[in-house]
Amino acid sequence: MTAERTILLVGGTGRTGGRVLQQLLGRGVNVRAIVRSAGRLPAGVAENPLLTVIEADLLSLAADDLQRYVRGCDAVISCLGHVLTVRGILGPPRDLVTRATMRLCRAIEAEQPVSPVRFILMGSVSVNRPDRPEPRRGSIERAALVLLRGLVPPAKDNQRAADFLCREIGEDNPFVQWAVVRPDTLIDGDVSEYVLHDQLVSSLAKPDNTAMANVAHFMCELALEQQAWDSWKSQLPVIVNAG
Repeated sequence: MTAERTILLVGGTGRTGGRVLQQLLGRGVNVRAIVRSAGRLPAGVAENPLLTVIEADLLSLAADDLQRYVRGCDAVISCLGHVLTVRGILGPPRDLVTRATMRLCRAIEAEQPVSPVRFILMGSVSVNRPDRPEPRRGSIERAALVLLRGLVPPAKDNQRAADFLCREIGEDNPFVQWAVVRPDTLIDGDVSEYVLHDQLVSSLAKPDNTAMANVAHFMCELALEQQAWDSWKSQLPVIVNAG
């Protein structure tokens, strides 16, 4: 794919988001990255002519500014997440992912693009589809997830973001199409073979592994490749390492 494509990336300074950024640039794609601190970008990318860095707090951006940033974008990728510290998990904003998802989607709708923009959200296997049962989830696991979302704000936040896409954006929105990527336990490693499932395949007690590089690769495929998008739009695909 060439630089004729433009993608807005949020969360590009995170461990997975940084890999998404590097892979997009490596594919020759124009990237607009909204980051709170440009100094936290992956090494060696700041001078890339394909990258436009917007140093700002996404949740504090004026609606007009956010609409301007999504203008002309073919896709929006969100790798936002809560920092894995006590303050990051329990402190504000507890609804970071949900509010960011809502603001970005509403900005796209306000722009009324001629062709729908792909919105790709990174979630986790703790997220369930609200409008369909997950056959792999038994009553004990469902109860454990209810408890988890009550005690750990990021778990509730990720679920609410997926709920918004499923219920509020839906499958027939003329301006926004979406997919929620659900990795299992994230690990380091290079891009390798991975497997995609349309529903959960592992229990919370016996999780699978998912390389962050593989999550990044799949999110780039969704943003850039029509076949991948046709296969997974309006779904919550689970991605795990092969084998």
